[in-house]
Order: sequence, then structure tokens, then C-alpha cells
Amino acid sequence: MADSHVFQAKALEHAIAAIVAAGGSEPREAQLVASNLLMANLSGHDSHGVGMIPRYIESLKEGGLQPNRHPRIKFDGGALLALDGQAGYGQVIGLEATEMAIARAKQHGVCVMALANAHHLCRIGQWAEQAVAQGLVSISFVNVISRPIVAPYGGSDARFGTNPCTIGIPLAGQPPMILDMATSAVAQGKIRVAHNKGAKVAPGLLIDDRGEPTLDPRYGVIEPLGALTTMGLHKGYGLAVACELLGGALSGGGTQRTGERSKKRVLNGMLSILIDPTKLGTAEFFGIEAAAFIDWVKQSPPAAGFDKVRIAGDPERETRVKRSRDGIEVDATTWKEILAASEKVGLAAAQTEQVARG
Repeated sequence: MADSHVFQAKALEHAIAAIVAAGGSEPREAQLVASNLLMANLSGHDSHGVGMIPRYIESLKEGGLQPNRHPRIKFDGGALLALDGQAGYGQVIGLEATEMAIARAKQHGVCVMALANAHHLCRIGQWAEQAVAQGLVSISFVNVISRPIVAPYGGSDARFGTNPCTIGIPLAGQPPMILDMATSAVAQGKIRVAHNKGAKVAPGLLIDDRGEPTLDPRYGVIEPLGALTTMGLHKGYGLAVACELLGGALSGGGTQRTGERSKKRVLNGMLSILIDPTKLGTAEFFGIEAAAFIDWVKQSPPAAGFDKVRIAGDPERETRVKRSRDGIEVDATTWKEILAASEKVGLAAAQTEQVARG
């Protein structure tokens, strides 16, 4: 297994922000991109963390990612919003689009937001966390337009992306439930991390170029004909198709309908539904009942190999505490790729290394 480097979060964040700024982003955008990626690492989702920077810089260089863009309103129906992300950094587009949706949900009780053509929105759970922090329920369906990497159930080659589905629910007196999941058996970035570490993947996650099961992560990263499988067999497949139709077709951004593999850009469409329980008239009951149910579930005696019962969002919060204290581990291959990306935007690798080391 390749060696790893350990960085303190704030210093690594400064280094990543410098790379993004060197690529042409204004200071606010560079900071938002860096802090978003670092939060993914801190949350335990290295697949959506600083390892994305090489892909972003490649996309920037080929013109698929446009710096310093903001959501453009295509349709404003009060509680209905249709936005165009203009291929801008998803960290900015996602933040600002969610801010707009939150304001509408607070005004009307609900907002249905269709966001098209945003560059990689990164960890969709971040936008759910943004909404639940304002007391709102958040439901999102997201599609991915890039090279297809997931096979349909019963199929033998890749036809769509990892298409995440995310649900955020505020809970009175305790942290929220944040269900943030790819509809593939695993996020593609986790296969990339395994590849860079020289590790095998668990059974059932990948098929090779003949449609046969494989443990070799190259089939999910660099080989043209391999593919990820869907989670839960036909159930995950059904959700993936729903994300494509809602996040892609209904948003106006389009669906993944080609086998194009040469482009580095990653475009997302997202359909988000935000609900204000206080406007629905059930807020008091919702607060009591939801918290009581979570308490009931967590009282289940832990099974063998578990220390306690958790809900979605708990592992991320626990990992943030640990990694904020102990640092963030980046494998040597990924770090080498990040330094190479730094050089591509005119920032010396030695300078990036120095900043990241604090």
C-alpha cells in the first residue's frame, strides 16, 4: 500500500484554496471550494474531498468548469424555482441555490428547486445540512453527466452515474438525520481512493469489461469498459433512474445518454424539495414524535461488532471530531496528483507543500 501524508485541516484548506485561486477563482470562491472539500474529508468522505482537485483543474483547463459563476434564474414561480448553474463550481452554485430555496421555503412553506448545469456539487449532504440548520426538511435527487460509470441492474456495461439521493430531517434537541447516499453500491470516488492506495475493493461493487464481478478498482477508475453496480440490486437501480429523470430531465439539465469518456467535467442536475414544518402546521407534533422515534430506535441493543445504534449523519459527526484532532490522511498518489494540479495553474508544488504543512 502506498505511503500516506497527514495534514491539519486548516493548513490543507489554505493550500487547496491557493490552487483554486491560481486557477482564476475570486478569493471567496476559492475559500468556499476549499472549505467544502475539507469538510468532506473531515466527515470521512475522502471520495469527495481534496482528491477532487486534480479533476477540477483538468475540467477548468478544458473549459468544462467555469470559475466565478452564480446561479441564474430561468423561472421564478415563487415556491417553484428553476436555476442554471452555468457550469460554475458546485461549491458556490450549491450554496447559493440552497440559500435561495431556503428563503422561498420560509416564505411559502415549501420550495421545489430545479437546478441544472452545475459543476460537481460535491457532498450533497452539505446542502441538506444547510437546510436543516434553518429547521427545514430537505429532499434531493441528483444526476451526474460525465463518463457513465454505473451499470443498470441486469446490464453489463456503464449507462449512468452514481446519482445520489439525499434526505435531511431536523430533530428537536439532537443532531439531524442526514441520509446522503449514492445509488451505486459505492461512490466512484471511493473506488479512486482504493486504486490510489493500491487496495482491492469489496465483493459486489464492480464488474469488469466482460460484465463479470471483479475486486480490481481500475475497472471503476481507468478501464473504459468496467462499471460500478447499483446498491440493493434492483432497488438502487430504480432510485438511480428516478434521480436521472428528476435531477436530470425535470431540472432541464439533461440526462446521461452517451458513452462519452474523454471529457473531465462533471455536471450535476438536482431537484430539491424543502419543507418548513412550521408552515405545515405539524411542527410541534413533528418535533416530539421524530425525536421520540429516534430515541426508540437507538435503544436497540447493539448487535455483535457494534458499540451502539446510529442514525444517518452520526458517523460523519463522529469522524469530524476525530479528524479535526488527529489530522486528515491523504495517500501519496493522491497528494502527488494534487501537487501536479498545482503546477498546472502556475503554483509551484514546493509552495503548495509548504502551505499544506503549515
